[in-house]
Amino acid sequence: MTTPNIYRSRILNEISESDVGKTIRVAGWVENIRDHGGVSFIDLRDMYGVLQVVLRDTSLLDGITKENCISIEGVIDHRDEETYNPKIPTGTIELEAHSIDMLGKVYHQLPFEIMTSKEIREDVRLKYRYLDLRNQKVKDNIIFRSQVISFLRQKMTEMGFLEIQTPILCASSPEGARDYIVPSRKFKGRFYALPQAPQQYKQLLMVSGFDKYFQIAPCFRDEDARADRSPGEFYQLDFEMSFATQEEVFRVGEEVLTATFEKFAPEGASVTAAPYPVISYKDAMLQFGSDKPDLRNPLRIMDVTEFFQRCTFKPFLKRTVRAIRVHADMSKGFHEKLLKFATSIGMGGLGYLEVMEDNSYKGPIDKFIPDDMKQEFAELTGLEVGDTIFFIADKEERANLFAGQLRNELGERLDLIEKNAFRFCFVNDFPMYEYNKDEKKMDFTHNPFSMPQGGLEALNTMNPEDILAYQYDIVCNGVELSSGAVRNHDLDIMVKAFEIAGYSEEDLKTKFGALYNAFQFGAPPHAGMAPGIDRMIMLLRNEDNIREVIAFPMNGNAQDLMCGAPGIVTETQLREAHIKVRD
Repeated sequence: MTTPNIYRSRILNEISESDVGKTIRVAGWVENIRDHGGVSFIDLRDMYGVLQVVLRDTSLLDGITKENCISIEGVIDHRDEETYNPKIPTGTIELEAHSIDMLGKVYHQLPFEIMTSKEIREDVRLKYRYLDLRNQKVKDNIIFRSQVISFLRQKMTEMGFLEIQTPILCASSPEGARDYIVPSRKFKGRFYALPQAPQQYKQLLMVSGFDKYFQIAPCFRDEDARADRSPGEFYQLDFEMSFATQEEVFRVGEEVLTATFEKFAPEGASVTAAPYPVISYKDAMLQFGSDKPDLRNPLRIMDVTEFFQRCTFKPFLKRTVRAIRVHADMSKGFHEKLLKFATSIGMGGLGYLEVMEDNSYKGPIDKFIPDDMKQEFAELTGLEVGDTIFFIADKEERANLFAGQLRNELGERLDLIEKNAFRFCFVNDFPMYEYNKDEKKMDFTHNPFSMPQGGLEALNTMNPEDILAYQYDIVCNGVELSSGAVRNHDLDIMVKAFEIAGYSEEDLKTKFGALYNAFQFGAPPHAGMAPGIDRMIMLLRNEDNIREVIAFPMNGNAQDLMCGAPGIVTETQLREAHIKVRD
């Protein structure tokens, strides 16, 4: 015979009108107390719901305050009809309390009201995160997160992927972000690192003969926080496939992300159907001014550099010139406000033209376009009556950046952004290398373990800055959700690729010894990617800050205000790890 639970016989969402007349025991937290003169009420909350409790014997309230954890025994009864609460499932019933047991007292004044915790300062919320999580909206994000992760696991398993956990303590890698390092007690002066990603391990699993691997992988990077990046740690859906091409990885990414967003997106949301648009890095920078294009914004950037080299406007000569055409009603003073924004981001000015009813142009740039070139310009840019076209001129990199920011600003100010939509695309064909002016050497631009397009021949014969890699990102609504690549599995190509970036073969043996050795024993072609789970959930919940979807996040300064990390350790701990702290 099962021993009955001494704290509760029901959770609150299991109680209904069919229980009227029954004696039950419930447990939870006191959300609210109301005194109606001789009769008092408690709103009792557990993880699953809220129930009104009526106390006709008001002495039962002695010592009870908000957020006490209590257990109540009583009889379920109908509420008076005029007091029904349609906002909660138990809104037509109440529990008449016969006895109350105190389970957990509140010893201090609450630092904030639970119901309105999302409205207070973040540092206070994070210090008392265990109270903040009692807020139903905050709790719902964490429950939602659990449901999404459970679905991802189920989906990947159904698609034939095997879940394998890779090590947390690993070797430090010289590539990527800054490592978190962990001192070794047994090996003086040596250190582990927490994995920035399971990169080498998942590639080694492919060499080991596993065909399709995945895991919900914790990743650790000592980098600064942003609204869409949690400092310290994050989780990603990491997967890798043997004998796979870039396009086959795309199909897997599309299937799992489309299924997840269609299942968990808000009601009525539109989700990009597979196949997703594929945009090269070069085209993304040109058309969107960013390698993270937000396709909800219909505006596109045009290259009008060559045209303006044939005009007489000196600020555009010998500059990269980008243009954005807009067809929208603009309020009085719109151009001045947009100019103010342009100068705030570092632009020297903002040229524009308006197309009038007679197809003539109005604006400061008009007089610098020769009359016999105006028809050519209209055809080049697709100008029509009622259009306004804005111009950005600078060095290419800055012109792209400014044009992208202006495109986003125009989309927001003119309310052009598609509502309740999740627009996915792939961005691919990233450059393999970029020149580091400070160190006067070539650096990898993305993942150093990627396969260069053209293989060994490209590495031997092409200018490194012209070599593209089989690298790709998935972007949703302007947020990078995933990066991935076809991996380099050929030892000769690996040696040459790293040589261009300044690594000798001896460096490879020392710093990437496992891959260097494994690739000598029949490595298969393999590819994969890793969508970020925190960002995925942030988008689905329409949260502006990623910390809202993490149970116990650090603050923006990488501090755990609740537990006091990073903290001071004892001299004994330092000695055991062979560490001396410098002043």
